[in-house]
Amino acid sequence: MANTTSAKKATRKIARRTIVNKSRRTQMRGAVRIVEEAIASGDRDAALKAMIRAEPELMQAAQRNIVHKNTASRKVSRLSHQIAKLAK
Repeated sequence: MANTTSAKKATRKIARRTIVNKSRRTQMRGAVRIVEEAIASGDRDAALKAMIRAEPELMQAAQRNIVHKNTASRKVSRLSHQIAKLAK
């Protein structure tokens, strides 16, 4: 348990940030899920449209330290590769 005033305030701040970060993480995962579902169904156009929305979500999450930047880049790369395979 926090003893000092500053530690108590830090605990409150952490709780607020956790709520915001959870929301952003959920939003990011939802965007990625839509792309993955479009890829699974084989619909390239839907996958491209979803990817246009998902890529900024991933990169913004990386900028805000929700996920590591390499994780976001890897996810974008893998999704892009899967979409490219649909064209063949």
